[in-house]
Amino acid sequence: MKIAVCWKWVSLDREREADPRWSGVSAADEAALEIALRIAEATSTDGEIDVAVICLGPASCDDVLRDAIAAGATSAIRVDASTELSSQVVAVALSEHLRDHELVFCGDYSLDRGTGSVPAFLADELSTAQALGLIEVSGPEDAAAPRLRCTRRLDGGRREILEVVPPAVISVEGSAAGLRRAPLSASLAARSAPVTTVRGPYGRLPEAEIHPFRPRARVLAAPAGASALDRVRQLLDIGGGDVHAELVTLDPSAAASKILDQLRDWGYLDAPSSTPSGPG
Repeated sequence: MKIAVCWKWVSLDREREADPRWSGVSAADEAALEIALRIAEATSTDGEIDVAVICLGPASCDDVLRDAIAAGATSAIRVDASTELSSQVVAVALSEHLRDHELVFCGDYSLDRGTGSVPAFLADELSTAQALGLIEVSGPEDAAAPRLRCTRRLDGGRREILEVVPPAVISVEGSAAGLRRAPLSASLAARSAPVTTVRGPYGRLPEAEIHPFRPRARVLAAPAGASALDRVRQLLDIGGGDVHAELVTLDPSAAASKILDQLRDWGYLDAPSSTPSGPG
């Protein structure tokens, strides 16, 4: 069985991008690797396991990929791209290297406490089942017909038991497992282990401009009145006794047109642009 693990490398301080004190992967990602290794060992019929770890990020995340190899992963892939891409773009980039894997494990949160949406996007891209936010994964009892028994945390202290049949994307909490300690010999050997680098999508997550909504200014006629108080009331639209309501009965098309006309009159919508007619 081919198994893959998706790690998210995070730098909490961009000025110290390569400093391991300020960068790394989450406990949930490490738990995903440990569970993947256990499943691979349980389903292997010849003692050989195939667990690939894939990560999107710059060259400075190669060190954590080599840590994964030291812990037992058999190969590592780095998608060379910005970590500020949207979750869907990241999932599409990762999915190109995961289509021949039967199980894909992920952490349910990253070190920077991101959206946790990449596993769901991955399952959609790979057209597989998904089981997200698990606290326990066990099995399978039959290597020939692997079925995973999974436990998910629900509100109010309740638990949900799932039976997952590959292919599937599975995400786990950090409490699901602790990553095994790599032997010293494996750690030394992993320092020179190859990390396959592939080119990823270009770009960064666009920065949203957040500002309060302000409707277009209304054009009002100059106030007219016998006294200053009358003119102020007209400007403030108070005290005039006018009722700004109208009860009409219209068919759906005419009602929609009237609503749009009223919104344009109030300044919430621009006037429709005129489309030049073609030659007659």
